[in-house]
Amino acid sequence: MANYILKRLWQALICLIGISVIIFFLSHLSGDPVLLMASPEATQEDIEELRRTLGLDKPLYVQYWVFISGVVQGDFGQSIKWSKPCIDVWLSRFPNTLLLGSAAMAFSLIVGILTGVLSAVKVGGWFDKFGKIFALMGQSLPVFWVGLMLILIFSVNLGWLPTSGHGSWKHLIMPAFTLGWYFTAATTRLSRSAMLDVLDSEYIKMARVKGLPEYLVIMKHAFRNALIPIITLAALNLIMLLNGTVITEVVFNWEGIGRLVVDAIFARDYPLVQCCVLIASMLFIATNLFVDILYAYIDPRIHYH
Repeated sequence: MANYILKRLWQALICLIGISVIIFFLSHLSGDPVLLMASPEATQEDIEELRRTLGLDKPLYVQYWVFISGVVQGDFGQSIKWSKPCIDVWLSRFPNTLLLGSAAMAFSLIVGILTGVLSAVKVGGWFDKFGKIFALMGQSLPVFWVGLMLILIFSVNLGWLPTSGHGSWKHLIMPAFTLGWYFTAATTRLSRSAMLDVLDSEYIKMARVKGLPEYLVIMKHAFRNALIPIITLAALNLIMLLNGTVITEVVFNWEGIGRLVVDAIFARDYPLVQCCVLIASMLFIATNLFVDILYAYIDPRIHYH
């Protein structure tokens, strides 16, 4: 297990270095931020001085070395637009994204697992058909369209919920549903297929032959063994929820990381874009590693050498 963890940590480090190189050079293709920051009356000398102040007059490989050296020490650079450390700007927005992602995650897990398990137990019934339609719609309908329809129905026509912003629990309902429906659909389909595979296995048939109560067969024997793929999906979904909130946050004007990245891109705020993408990559890689290690504790048949 220790050798496996060390190997995965080394792979994660190589992956992060590659991501940092790619995002650094791609972010510089969007244009010169100095031209956005300089006033219309600025002379060429003023522009060059501002460029020197920001360190943008140096070759790209030098700028990258300065950037990655700072990251190793926990310094992601200074935001050009907000004139603050990038990590401080990120931390100021992260609680809002964490709240939205957690609400969407709770919705997707509760509804998705419950619908998937009941669909598998009552396979071929009306609830199974409902679950299939629900999953198909969740994975087919565009997120921005779902958000706009919710605003039109529940805010404009019915006046039950606020259209945008955040503050009370009412502001959270529509964004959480919009963000979580796609992942709910994925969880529903995976839960159903995993349960169907397990329910068709020999040890489940043996448990029923022994006369165990059906609820005990479903919850103790079947559901536990069907949890492994569900846990994998849930862990990855959580990171995707935190990192994939861009469209939802823009539609509902939710001041989170997704909205921050959009603002940073339009402002050509290289350091902030790099900071957000690198942190997102770190979270994703760390979650993958955690799930792989968790497998060995959930299923004793899995061993790493």
